[in-house]
Amino acid sequence: MTMRKTLLTAAGAVLALGLVAAPAMAQRDPAYAAARAAGQIGEKMDGYIGIVGASTPELQRVVNDINIRRRAVYAERAQAENATLEEYAFTSGCLAIARTSPGEMYQAPSGSWVQRGTGPAQRDPRCP
Repeated sequence: MTMRKTLLTAAGAVLALGLVAAPAMAQRDPAYAAARAAGQIGEKMDGYIGIVGASTPELQRVVNDINIRRRAVYAERAQAENATLEEYAFTSGCLAIARTSPGEMYQAPSGSWVQRGTGPAQRDPRCP
């Protein structure tokens, strides 16, 4: 399978995951929704979430829990698509950043944290 086809297939799967799993996760864990709305956590380019400012044990718990779940999904889907975990996670990060809402935090290609404005998010040029 070509890298492009893998990325596109991964993109479709991640989009489905994001539309179903992310809202469900946020509903199950009010701490996630509150931290995201407060700009304390954001989407990273590597497909995981990160803590934007000062860490607390509660924020670290939320981030670890979600990232463990994401990694498990990425590993399963990457294997099914004959992609590496890193390729799949990167594509997932591209899509998650694109889906951020105005006011939410995300990691820009420079590695810095940026608050999403009304325009499109800054994404890595390798993103599908």
